[in-house]
Amino acid sequence: MWSELKKAISNIDVSADWLGIRAVTEISSNRFIRDGLPQSNGKSSTLGAMVEVMVNGCLGYGATNSLDFDSLQSAAEVAYKQALAASEWWIYPFQKASERPKVVGEYISPLVENLDALSPGEINDLLVRICNTLKVDDKIVQTTASASTTEKNTWFISSNGSEVYQKFLLFSTHFGATAQDGLVVQQRTNNGWSAHCYQGLLEFKEEDLWYRVREVGEQAVELLTAQECPSTRTNLVLAADQMMLQIHESVGHPLEIDRILGDERNYAGGSFVKTDDFGSLEYGSAAMNITFDPTVKGEFASYGFDDTGAIATREYVIKEGVLHRGLGSLESQARSKVSGVACARACSWNRPPIDRMANLNLEPGSASFEEIIGGIEHGVYMESNRSWSIDDRRYKFQFGCEYGKLIEDGKLTKTLRNPNYRATTPEFWQSLTKVGNKSTWKMYGTAYCGKGEPNQAISVGHGSPVCLFTNVEVFGGG
Repeated sequence: MWSELKKAISNIDVSADWLGIRAVTEISSNRFIRDGLPQSNGKSSTLGAMVEVMVNGCLGYGATNSLDFDSLQSAAEVAYKQALAASEWWIYPFQKASERPKVVGEYISPLVENLDALSPGEINDLLVRICNTLKVDDKIVQTTASASTTEKNTWFISSNGSEVYQKFLLFSTHFGATAQDGLVVQQRTNNGWSAHCYQGLLEFKEEDLWYRVREVGEQAVELLTAQECPSTRTNLVLAADQMMLQIHESVGHPLEIDRILGDERNYAGGSFVKTDDFGSLEYGSAAMNITFDPTVKGEFASYGFDDTGAIATREYVIKEGVLHRGLGSLESQARSKVSGVACARACSWNRPPIDRMANLNLEPGSASFEEIIGGIEHGVYMESNRSWSIDDRRYKFQFGCEYGKLIEDGKLTKTLRNPNYRATTPEFWQSLTKVGNKSTWKMYGTAYCGKGEPNQAISVGHGSPVCLFTNVEVFGGG
C-alpha cells in the first residue's frame, strides 16, 4: 500500500498548497440471534481513499473507491475545485504548518484474542446458547444475542512527509431479554444496548459469562413485579454503565468545538458552552475530573493519531470541576483559539474528518461502592440506560434506566422498575458528591455515535466509576 500511495502523492497534478491521502480497508462480520434462531450472519468489506487538499487556506475533499492512480488524481481534482471555489468565502485561513503538520508513526490495537479464535459456527452456537440460557421463565417472551467484529486498516500520507499506519481490531457483543406479564413489559440487557464494545478483546470468553446471562434473564422477570420508582428529589447513585451515557450526552457532545462554533446547529445541534467559558466555567463539582484519552489499552476508541495525523494524547478537559479544553481538532482550535485534542475523526474512507469525542472518561475517586451506599439514608440506585432525551444545546436532559434499587439506611433494598431522572447539565454535575474508586471503574463503548452531514456513525469509549449525585429529581413511569 505504501508504495502506491507514495507514488500517488508525488505525481498527483493539482496546484494545491498541501495534499493528503487517507486510504482505508475494513472487513466486518455481524451475527444476530433472536429466540435462539439466527436472524443475520453476514460479512462485508470496503476499500477506498479520501484525498484532501489545501488551497488558499481552504480545505477540499474528494473520495474514490479505487486506489489506482487515475482515480486518486480525479479525486484530487474534485477536492481542488471544491477548495478553490470555497476560498472566496473562507471563514478562517488554514495553514499546513499548524493545521496539517508532518507526523510519522503507527498504532495497532492490542490483540488479546485472534479474530479467528472462535469459528463462525462456534460464535453462532454460543449466541444460540445465550438466548436459550436467558429464557429462565415462561414470562421471557424474547431473547437476543449478537456479536460483531471489525478489522480496519488506515494509511495516511501527505505532501509534507506524513506517514501514519493504524490497525484496529474491534469487538462488540450484546445480549438481553424481554419479559411480559399481561400489560407489563420489561427489558433487561447486559449493561444497556450494545455497551460491550472493545478493541482486541473477544469478551464472550469471560469466565462469569453464564452467571451474567442467567442474572439478566432473572432480573427481567424480577422487574415485572417490582415497585415503580418513586417520584421525588433524592440521592441518586449511577452505575458505570449509565454513567457512560451521562458522560457521552452531557459532557462529550456539548464540548465539541464545531458545535460551539455553530457548524452542527442545523443537524446535531449547538451547545450551552461558549468559547470564553474555557478556563473559567465551573462545569461540575471539584470531584469531577474528565479526561480525553485515546491511549487507554483496549478501550473502543483508542488510537495513536486522529485522521488528520494529529498525535493522540491524554488530556484533562475538565479538572476539579473546571472546564479546560474542548473536543476540537487542529482546525477547530485554530478557529476558536480554544485548546483542544486530537479528535478529527471520520467513520469511513468516503467521509471527511470532523470533531468527534473518542475515549472520554471520568477519573476514579476514593470511595468504595459499599462506602457510597453505606452513607445514604435514602436514595435510588440505577443501572443500564434504557432511554434518553436531551435538548439541542445539551442543557436539559431526561434519562431512563432498566433497573433500579431503593437505598434505605445505607443498604440496597427493594427493586425498582422504570427508574428515570432529569436535570440540567450544570446543576447535575455540580451535585456530584462522591466518585467511586478504581474497583468500581468500568469501561464501555458504542459504535453508533451519530453526527455530521452526511451522517457519520462512529465508535466512542467511556469509562467511569460509580457516582453519587445529591438532590436529583427521580421519577417512575414506563
